Amino acid sequence: MTTSDLLGEVHEADLGSARIRYHDRGEGPPVVFVHGLLTNGLLWRKVAPTVAEAGFRCLTPDWPLGSHEIPAPGADLSPPGVAALIARFLEVLDLTDVTVVANDTGGALTQLLMTTSPERIGRVVLTPSDSFERFLPPIFAGLPVLARIPGGVWTVVQALRSQLLLKSTNFAWAVKHPVPRHILDAYLLPSRRNPEIREDLRRFMAGIDKRYTLTAAERLPAFEKPVLLTWAPEDRHFPLWLGQKLAGVLPNSELKTIDDSYTFVPEDQPELLSAMVVEFMRAHATT
Repeated sequence: MTTSDLLGEVHEADLGSARIRYHDRGEGPPVVFVHGLLTNGLLWRKVAPTVAEAGFRCLTPDWPLGSHEIPAPGADLSPPGVAALIARFLEVLDLTDVTVVANDTGGALTQLLMTTSPERIGRVVLTPSDSFERFLPPIFAGLPVLARIPGGVWTVVQALRSQLLLKSTNFAWAVKHPVPRHILDAYLLPSRRNPEIREDLRRFMAGIDKRYTLTAAERLPAFEKPVLLTWAPEDRHFPLWLGQKLAGVLPNSELKTIDDSYTFVPEDQPELLSAMVVEFMRAHATT
């Protein structure tokens, strides 16, 4: 069994402006995972199988954020546009009472989804994520500007070729523990090898602006469904105060911490995260 097989059967969803590849494993109430920039569904490879075994249907799409394999030239890849793609995915698959589990940039997209298309959402789990004025973290704040410069994204992609750089910075301090080489390749090779994927990445990066997350934050108090915030106190990109600030505006939320992890909690602490997700979903199951 390959690493990808752990996530279940592979399917494609035609969303009109884009085709999205996703894995589907398990039966029961649906759980949809939302990864962030320059990762894909493999981010959840050690979480989704455990959640599926607990009695849930886990769907792990590869969203068009630079590590996907199906180009989306006709899609709106601004942050609101990708949030709309997530909403369309739920609609096309006719998923209701969905638990959305998100990380990093995917958390920002999920906040947009929560405030624009909450109808099919039953509950949300946010791991360390962009929010409020932090979209992107300070260390990456120049990426949207770079993406608007001819050749800028190519420069980023080439910089990520350096294994020494990736190892010495723990994937730009997103993970505390080493990520296997084949997983890093799955994240980084699509944009390096395919100019169409690189153009999708450029369009998304160029559209990133904190006004989107700030507007979502103003609207989040109206989202009254259960939200679990699982934050990593050691995370350099999204400090604990950011999770606490989210807890302060979400009326039906709880904040739990996960030690020995940076931003990519699904990579660093998958067992603990899986247990928290399952416990949360069972506690807030629709009767």
